Amino acid sequence: MPDAISCIAVGGYLDPVILEASTIIGISALADIVTRGSDILVDFIELAIRHGRPLFDAILESRVVRLRPILMTAGAALLSSIPITLDPIFSGLRWSHILGLISSMLFTLFVIPVSYWLLKADC
Repeated sequence: MPDAISCIAVGGYLDPVILEASTIIGISALADIVTRGSDILVDFIELAIRHGRPLFDAILESRVVRLRPILMTAGAALLSSIPITLDPIFSGLRWSHILGLISSMLFTLFVIPVSYWLLKADC
């Protein structure tokens, strides 16, 4: 006989994924990492522009120079999060943290420079 809880349909799904408090904590913990990486990248671009670099060159240079620190920060956080994924209580927190780190790394390296270019480029 199936478990009574697993047979309850929520939103048309038999086994809904419920957002846990630990997952919300993991999502909010990402705010610092995402903000810091983006701020440093934009600051690097603006500093290069103040030193006379063209906008496009400053954006490309910032991505090249900041790539390694961004990858190292994300990689260290990812590797340290993997063992905690086996814990049933904190698994949601860690998986949200891991997937958030990957998406924030891609966001910092691709979306922020393109957005900066669209905002600052002369049309």
